[in-house]
Amino acid sequence: MASSISNGTPSGKPVEVSFPLPKAGPTNVHLQLTNNNANLLIFLTTTTGESSTSTPLGSFVYAMPNRTNPSDPLSTPLYTHSGNLDFTTRLAKLLARKAGKPVYVGNSISFASAGMGGTVEEEMEGFRRCVEVVTRLLEREKETTT
Repeated sequence: MASSISNGTPSGKPVEVSFPLPKAGPTNVHLQLTNNNANLLIFLTTTTGESSTSTPLGSFVYAMPNRTNPSDPLSTPLYTHSGNLDFTTRLAKLLARKAGKPVYVGNSISFASAGMGGTVEEEMEGFRRCVEVVTRLLEREKETTT
């Protein structure tokens, strides 16, 4: 008898967390991580305490480890928004390298309401914080499955 294959059903449930952007006042990042064993699916957005408006759709990038040059993952934008394409691409490539598997990243984070209006330093701190949170979630998931 043939075994049943559940096509399109993720093996893991999405993990949703929220955390404040460093030095950005009431701005929070909302992150959803789904580990499908074969790949990671990550969505990021921001909200502020002062506004109930939603952030517009941002970029969506696919990245995968590069077997010939592990320090330089491959990536391609699937949907682009010029305001955050670079951030999304860098995040997808870094996470693909760290996780060693393909990563899809959807990002609509906005630094406009950050303390200094979205400077490079604020963006880099936000980037580091996102990487820390995703890495910690993956490590926690790995510990619970072993």
